[in-house]
Amino acid sequence: MNLPLKRVVVTGLGALTPIGNNVAEYWNALTNGVSGADFIKQFDAEKFKTKFACELKDFKPEDFLERKEIKKLDRFSQIAMIAATEAVNNAGLDHPDLDKDRIGVIWSSGIGGMITFIEEMTNYNQGDGTPRFNPFFIPKLILDIAAGHISMKYGFRGINFATVSACASSTHGLIDAFTYIRLGKANAIVTGGSEAVVTQSGIGGFNAMKALSERNDDPKTASRPFDLDRDGFVLGEGGGCIILEELEHAKARGANIICELVGGGMTADAYHLTAPHPEGLGVINVMNLALEDAQLKPSDIDYINVHGTSTPLGDIAEITAIEKVFGEHSYNLNISSTKSMTGHLLGAAGAIEAIATILSIKNNVVPPTINHFTDDPAINPRLNLTFNTAQNRTVNAALSNTFGFGGHNATVIFKKYAE
Repeated sequence: MNLPLKRVVVTGLGALTPIGNNVAEYWNALTNGVSGADFIKQFDAEKFKTKFACELKDFKPEDFLERKEIKKLDRFSQIAMIAATEAVNNAGLDHPDLDKDRIGVIWSSGIGGMITFIEEMTNYNQGDGTPRFNPFFIPKLILDIAAGHISMKYGFRGINFATVSACASSTHGLIDAFTYIRLGKANAIVTGGSEAVVTQSGIGGFNAMKALSERNDDPKTASRPFDLDRDGFVLGEGGGCIILEELEHAKARGANIICELVGGGMTADAYHLTAPHPEGLGVINVMNLALEDAQLKPSDIDYINVHGTSTPLGDIAEITAIEKVFGEHSYNLNISSTKSMTGHLLGAAGAIEAIATILSIKNNVVPPTINHFTDDPAINPRLNLTFNTAQNRTVNAALSNTFGFGGHNATVIFKKYAE
């Protein structure tokens, strides 16, 4: 017997980003068009082709975590714990009367503990070859460990695992959490993603792929989605957390319902390791699946937070797909890429961009695509890409796209909550 699917709402948010160390700071910076890019502080990047990134500002884990915790956590897990703490507190989910067996954690990262791996291998290579490794090496490195730490902090004993699909990781995590709650397998799930790979290996590896912008003369304007002169993405770090909850459970405990998650889609390009399908076939399919799942028409969508990384091929493929899915309604939409401000947080991108999408619904404001200087003749000028300045409009339903190396595509749709 097929039981009706349960409704899923958002009851808490947490963020630690290059443009704000909590949700309020993040949203304020988004709506004011603040760039998080600057010259790299975490290591000497002088000899690298790209010398800048979107790093966290004034990040002091000791302000949030005990010293003994910090020693056990890679930077990506520290970020996860801090973002999750804000979201759990925001949702009031750490309450003794709640059934902790029915609260889960699904956390995501594209790469995991890269900093820990570099540190341990550097220390090993500087020795005499005798294997001397920190006993926390493996537990700090593995990317599922963030979910484990969050669950241990709060005693959440429900569903617990990690998702990894490169830059689509945390959107896949959102969809997994959404699905389990809809099916009645959990009352609430803490979900999100974190990434911390502004390292020699991170910058060097992406430089070798020719994926990063090399606009070292002007880092703050380097992330230029849809601009004619875009030359690659800007690497970012940080994380975001979203509390998803079954509607009746949220209502019964008097939770603050921010909006509703109504649909998700997942597809593959099955085309190339890193390049998008030139006709956007996988992206067309994933948006159509999300709309079908949400039982919405294309004309119901008001805003799309695009993947929009500022790469020559990727931006065009996504815009092509949007015009094919939305037709004439494409020109009624607001579209924006918040990566123009945050940079690309890889596995955490979907989480922080979903938060931007949720807040656009809550506040009826669309954050801008900053750093637009020159129109690309390959992009239809009728499209409203929300260049340079936030725009006020009623946002009843909004869609967020996230794509990953390997051809992974994931889309989620949120809408205003109504009884």
